[in-house]
Amino acid sequence: MKEELFANKTLEGIGVSSGITIGRVHLLERGAVSITKRSITQRQVEREISRLKSAIQGAIDELSNIKDTIPDDDVRKHTFIIDAHILILQDDFFANSVIEVIRGEHINAEWALDVVVSRFLASFEKVEDPYLKERGHDIRYIYERLVRILIGGKKSSMDTKNVKGRSIIVAHDLSPADTIQLNINRISGFTTDVGGRTSHTSIVARALEIPAVVGVGNVTSLVKNNDLVIIDGEDGVVIINPDKELQKEYMARQAHLRTQKKEYLRVARLKAETKDGFRLKVGANIELLAEMDIVEKYGAQGIGLYRTEYIYLSKKNDLPTEMDHYHIYRKLAENRSLEYITIRTLDIGGDKFVSEIEIPQEINPAMGLRAIRLCIKEVPLFKAQLKGILRASAFGPLRILIPMVSGIEEVRKTKAIIAECMEELSRKRVSFNKNIKTGIMIEVPSACMISDKLAAEVDFFSIGTNDLIQYTLAIDRVNEYVSYLYEPLHPAVLKMIKKAVDDAHAHKITIALCGEMAGEPRYVPVLLGLGLDELSMNPYSIPRAKKAIRGLDHGYCRELLEEIMKKDSPGEAEAMLDEEMTRLLPGDFSKGHGYN
Repeated sequence: MKEELFANKTLEGIGVSSGITIGRVHLLERGAVSITKRSITQRQVEREISRLKSAIQGAIDELSNIKDTIPDDDVRKHTFIIDAHILILQDDFFANSVIEVIRGEHINAEWALDVVVSRFLASFEKVEDPYLKERGHDIRYIYERLVRILIGGKKSSMDTKNVKGRSIIVAHDLSPADTIQLNINRISGFTTDVGGRTSHTSIVARALEIPAVVGVGNVTSLVKNNDLVIIDGEDGVVIINPDKELQKEYMARQAHLRTQKKEYLRVARLKAETKDGFRLKVGANIELLAEMDIVEKYGAQGIGLYRTEYIYLSKKNDLPTEMDHYHIYRKLAENRSLEYITIRTLDIGGDKFVSEIEIPQEINPAMGLRAIRLCIKEVPLFKAQLKGILRASAFGPLRILIPMVSGIEEVRKTKAIIAECMEELSRKRVSFNKNIKTGIMIEVPSACMISDKLAAEVDFFSIGTNDLIQYTLAIDRVNEYVSYLYEPLHPAVLKMIKKAVDDAHAHKITIALCGEMAGEPRYVPVLLGLGLDELSMNPYSIPRAKKAIRGLDHGYCRELLEEIMKKDSPGEAEAMLDEEMTRLLPGDFSKGHGYN
């Protein structure tokens, strides 16, 4: 009855790893973990602390065992996420925070753990950037593993030994450790009720090239073991019990995608050059050193955006030191395959990572004391990062990128602080690149309006379209009620970008675009028409972007942009662009195709 009821039922989620697969369901049901609060006596305090320490060691042992039992070398490269979880478990601050609650409130270890983790997660929830907000899931995965060990009898590791054939995992959620354990010879894809595009689970899925759709909502309640399902990681779709005709259609699409993928990987190594000889650089946006293999594989010329927030968010008991920064950035700098490496300085508020910095509560943190505003106020914090970058610049082509600049005074203050750092390092006889390039993010409307003045102060611009679109149109793209207004082709947005490009070139500096708009190949004609020097995107999007670039004529793109900018509404502009992409590059980049 259930099969008939849900035949051809289509569920929509978030396609986080491209590809299409058809297989039988293997339902991963762990069941919810419930804990209760228990008051304890003073004599029981040490027992609860001992239980906590034992659980922490047990979790470390489990994760270490997962790492040790992964036979595939390519998969083993991505165990850095497991290492991050182990480091958090080994962090004295994490354990001591829970112990402090056990002692102070006389409650059981499970409940004390819940109290502490809830505090950590609340900090991540304040982060406006969905990319960084996803980092809170790492803490939640650790919490769930510890609770399962504490209450006993609940498996905290994933068991897929009994999986038969080419199955599809269906689960409420998967941790990165779960995903790494997937036997890609037996499991062809997965789908989950919850999850986001930028979670570490999604990053691992892409690295392992497993088709995946997350955030489906209720898929676990709609399927049972051995149901047939289609996972479409391109368009973020899950189809339950497809009929023969639909299966045939998706098998044809699957074959087409496999052929297409081979073509994309071939294109990845080629130059990003239009048919009439216009070249631009194509780089990658990353946040972890372990992503460097992916960057090279997918053809990035450089790193257009290295996010440094995780360095702060992953340290719970202190701030990263100058040398902490240096060791990370030096490893980046020493990669000889990259032409440039752009390190963005801290781009969150001080309330998100440590209690050492006293930050007043803000009604709207997204427009408050964050990014360069925080760094200028907390100069020692800023100098530690800048000196780390400068030290590492002696080993490779590093650049400094300053986020959320709204006026010229911020730029001048930043340059003065960088000069102080250089002087202090020189006195210590520390080598660094004295000519290191400094650029700013163009992501605030005020920066666009004075981009002519700002261009005279810096070496390059990088446009962050995610924030620029939100701030310009006064919308929150993660708010379901207004997200439809997030429109990259809005005339106001295009005019701002065009002004920044023209002002940059008038002052003979380069200008890049590193927002999500860069990673959508259907926008390539617009970006080419705007005259940008560089695009930077998710590494997996690079081959498609290059293919689009190589299939277009730059002169035509300039003409197309002029026509698009005459349109009164974003909808008209989108319709025109879609029509042209369908005509010029049929089957690949028209609206409706997924881009992972």
